[in-house]
Amino acid sequence: MSKENEAPEEENPQVVNMTNAGAEEIKAQLVRMNQSGANNLFADEVGMAQSGAVGMKAHTVSAHESGVVALQADEVNMARSNVVALQADDVHLQGNAAVVVSNNIEMNDGYAVAIAGQTVRAERIETMLFLAGDVEGDVNTLMDTRGAIITGVLGGLVSGLILLAGRLLFRRK
Repeated sequence: MSKENEAPEEENPQVVNMTNAGAEEIKAQLVRMNQSGANNLFADEVGMAQSGAVGMKAHTVSAHESGVVALQADEVNMARSNVVALQADDVHLQGNAAVVVSNNIEMNDGYAVAIAGQTVRAERIETMLFLAGDVEGDVNTLMDTRGAIITGVLGGLVSGLILLAGRLLFRRK
């Protein structure tokens, strides 16, 4: 394909500053949001204050009193913030989350439905499902790694027995 027939590449701005604004999609090197919102956000670095985003992919995210539905990043630092689904290499979270998956997690004063990480440092967190290699700190959990394994094995065993009984009782003659 010749150069003249190619679609021109979109020029993404280097820096986007938003205050009391909203956007459908943002692509930039650096995004700063203050009391703003975005549907889709793609950036190298994101700074948020009292802002929200539905979907976000970034290298580094710093958020204060903000919320994100789906966040994928290398490094996340959130203070007094909430996130529904978070996947990152390093997470520092003071707030609440539905699902957190990361290599290194540091979480303070928060609640989560599920946490999965290689190394978890916690200070007063509560979670329903907790899977971790190394744990430091105060974690109150409904189901830890051992409990999840036992529940899975027992659930599989009970399901298998029910299916076997149904097959024996209802087979055709």
